[in-house]
Amino acid sequence: MDKRRDIEKRLNDVLTSVMKIEMFVESRPKRFDVFCSDEMFRCAVLLNIAIIGEAVNHILKIEPEIHISSSRQIVCTRNYIIHGYDSLDNEILWSIVINHLPLLRTEVEDLLEKYKS
Repeated sequence: MDKRRDIEKRLNDVLTSVMKIEMFVESRPKRFDVFCSDEMFRCAVLLNIAIIGEAVNHILKIEPEIHISSSRQIVCTRNYIIHGYDSLDNEILWSIVINHLPLLRTEVEDLLEKYKS
């Protein structure tokens, strides 16, 4: 697979995971206490944040200068989820969902326009 198509595939992976998280949030009351009390919800969000981090990591290896805000923090969050899973802070995860994913979605959609084959 050429670099351009690989980046496009990884961007689509990010967008798909963001959209899944948005769907999970939209199907419940948009409240922190609901997030904390629903283990299945938290696990679904965690898996998709990890997928986002893995995809962004691959993108950065191909195109280190790509414009994704907080790209290094996204990868670090993925690493923390995988390696520090026993000390995850629900407030940080909820903040990612509420405050950071909307910008990531916009940036990825814009990048996909650029990388479409």
